[in-house]
Amino acid sequence: MRAVRFHKYGGPEVLTIDEVDPPQPDSGQVRISVRAAGLNPIDWKLRAGYMHHIMPLSFPAGIGVDAAGVVDAIGEGVTGVSVGDAVFGKGNETMAEYAILRQWAQKPDTLSFEEAAGFPVAVETAARIIEQVGVKPGETLLVSGGAGGVGTAVLQLARAAGIRTIGTANQAKHPYLRSLGAIPTTYGPGLRERVIALAPNGVQGALDIAGSGIIPELVAITGDAARVVSIADFHAEEYGARTSFEPNDATPSLIRAAAMAAAGSFSLPVERTFPLDQVGAAHELSAAGHVTGRLVITIN
Repeated sequence: MRAVRFHKYGGPEVLTIDEVDPPQPDSGQVRISVRAAGLNPIDWKLRAGYMHHIMPLSFPAGIGVDAAGVVDAIGEGVTGVSVGDAVFGKGNETMAEYAILRQWAQKPDTLSFEEAAGFPVAVETAARIIEQVGVKPGETLLVSGGAGGVGTAVLQLARAAGIRTIGTANQAKHPYLRSLGAIPTTYGPGLRERVIALAPNGVQGALDIAGSGIIPELVAITGDAARVVSIADFHAEEYGARTSFEPNDATPSLIRAAAMAAAGSFSLPVERTFPLDQVGAAHELSAAGHVTGRLVITIN
């Protein structure tokens, strides 16, 4: 099968498409014929070597965590899924023609494979950090970086939970944030004053999704460093804020998101798709930032 790999750290040019043996599912896993694989910032950060101190790799290394496709092999002990089922979920080295999923959910007919491939990491991360920041229904949550994949998921899950949200993005994306139920504002100097005007009763929690060095300002806005959680700033804890890099089991949040998507109350738009042989261009676009929704690699 064809699989995207890299043999050393570097820029997008180190990505290659290699011929490798298809993986075999172990106990509790399924293998899928991949239709689409979601691209996450962690993919290009790993490729560039930015994560080598906490996630060292052995070369050659595959790439990709998110995927959607059709089950074609099932490991021992797996129940509730059959060969031929359309599923989406999290696994290893998913930017390939076949991939192993460790956690998955049935894909609703209303979701395309491309849309479903963008769900797993964004949905799991959003559900996790909303829980960790501890904002309750009726309270206000500030989301720094509301228009990307995780931000999009956060705003919709928070809305479903009855949480009021303020999201930051550039002016052109404010209509998009409003469509997700958020009150939009711009990032940059004066954020605290703008947020105070939008939330005169205060902000009970803040999420740093963009990683733009904004932790001190978020701490000042909430008045409590413990109510700030970052998924993008390794230095957040220096200011008393918390970081959240360790994923939970994605299965419950994927099943919930699938049900919400089928009901029309949750979506993660795909900004652009790329064929497998253009994965380097997808990495460049993701690393440049300013993506609305998700980037997806189409495969089979």
